[in-house]
Amino acid sequence: MSKSLNRVKSALETIGLITEVMEMADGTRTAADAARACGCELDQIAKSIIFRGENSGHVILFLTAGGNRVDATKAAVLAEEPLGKADAALIRKETGFAIGGVSPVGLTNPVKAFYDARLMDFDVVWAAAGTPRHVFAAAPSDLIAACGAQPGSFV
Repeated sequence: MSKSLNRVKSALETIGLITEVMEMADGTRTAADAARACGCELDQIAKSIIFRGENSGHVILFLTAGGNRVDATKAAVLAEEPLGKADAALIRKETGFAIGGVSPVGLTNPVKAFYDARLMDFDVVWAAAGTPRHVFAAAPSDLIAACGAQPGSFV
């Protein structure tokens, strides 16, 4: 089992979030792939979108519904700094995850995080569990509390 997957499972246990981490045979690299694999609506996929803060140099997480796109201008207002593209090395260094499997829980470092209110329209949402093939389900309020995300309008 990968270190990333183990870290997510451990984080879920630590916070008391009772859920099963599932491996999807077809992968879950994109939100559409994940929705097909999970048998849910596209917007029930909680995407972890990562930007780099241009002033701080640190990553910032935007947890958004699968069908939504993050508006970089609105996101920068929330982040209180200009945003740029976070490269794979920075994402791995600051979150401990590779692109395509970034989980909102089990990050190796604390990150500033914001969430899309659309996620709250569902009883259950699905998030990456540290690999491009693993996901877990959670109530949106539990997921948001687990990653310490703040509400914000960025889509």
